[in-house]
Amino acid sequence: MAHINLLPWRERLREERKREFFTILIGVVIISAGVLFLVDRYFNNQIDMQNARNDYIRGEVAVLDERVAEINELRQQKEDIRSRMNVITDLQGTRPVIVRIFDELVNTLPDGVYYESLIRVDNTISIEGIAESYAKITELLRRLDDSDWFQESDLDDISAVDTDNNSLSEAFTFTLSLSLQLSSQQDEV
Repeated sequence: MAHINLLPWRERLREERKREFFTILIGVVIISAGVLFLVDRYFNNQIDMQNARNDYIRGEVAVLDERVAEINELRQQKEDIRSRMNVITDLQGTRPVIVRIFDELVNTLPDGVYYESLIRVDNTISIEGIAESYAKITELLRRLDDSDWFQESDLDDISAVDTDNNSLSEAFTFTLSLSLQLSSQQDEV
């Protein structure tokens, strides 16, 4: 029988397989690196696109915030104008009432009594004046109580004052306050 030495042939086959293996291994590493690079580029591109969308949305939100602030400012101006219009309407509505109040103050004023100052705060009137006698002050208070325009007249202070006037030997200064009764009176005006 002939002896055939298969060792060199096997050795070559083994070397070829090793080369194929390393070639395939290098090819897989290169392809894997390429796929990894492409996946990285894809995700970076997606992140960049999302960041661009986020920036666009932030810009639009800023524009909308400015518009909302402008709308709120316009609403505040609208409320200010409405409140001013209400004040003007109230003043227009109470204009005849003021005339009636002064008319009623004059009608209730007896002879010998003089007002020095009138101060109105809301529905309260404070009056400072001079009278010739206690009886005149009493008559003034009685007339104010009988008036439909006034209620709760209250004499706060009264004091005697010497005058240099020869016709009046003694005068009395007084301070009184009274409340206005406007709700029913405004309906009549």
